[in-house]
Amino acid sequence: MNKNFIIKEIIEWTFCIVIAVAIALLIKFFLITPTIVQQTSMYPTLVHNQRLLLNRFIRTAKKTPERGEIITFEAPDSYNSISNENPMATYDNEPEGLWSKFCYYVLEINKQSYIKRVIGLPGEEIRIENGKVYINDKELEEDYLVDGVTTSLQNEELNHFIVPDESVFVMGDNRRDSVDSRTFGCIPISKIEGSVILRFWPLNAFGTVK
Repeated sequence: MNKNFIIKEIIEWTFCIVIAVAIALLIKFFLITPTIVQQTSMYPTLVHNQRLLLNRFIRTAKKTPERGEIITFEAPDSYNSISNENPMATYDNEPEGLWSKFCYYVLEINKQSYIKRVIGLPGEEIRIENGKVYINDKELEEDYLVDGVTTSLQNEELNHFIVPDESVFVMGDNRRDSVDSRTFGCIPISKIEGSVILRFWPLNAFGTVK
């Protein structure tokens, strides 16, 4: 076999592989990607090791999610400085340099994410009192919660506040075992990674998620 032919074949195959990987990464980052439930905070709506399909377009378009929507987002860095006057989550450890950002945001290496339900939207007044959630002084109906589940405070400094612009207030359905916005504050919309559109594994639970 001609040596030049072999080199040409290697170059062509390498080019095809690079293009395929690039397309896969673009789809994963901008459009749609699978994920695995690794937490118990959304139980029983979502169970550990279930496989989900995420809509990434919510991040691509910087779209504000709807109340009740289940989203994934980058985990905050610390939980120490929130209050009713400053209810925003903290993100201090941003990667520096092009390669570090590529590995963190695109390949998602060493990146921790949470999955929770959107409760409060920008500009809304949130109050947690007597085991219930109030939005603009109206009790929030949460039919996705198991009977008997109540909402307690995780931080006494964050019990009555306004959701800042370009952010959302999130909580897990398993309120007693969920580290969420009650602890770390409201999540910037820019930190949302995707919204759940489908559960595809196990097969007996296949379908959309409430």
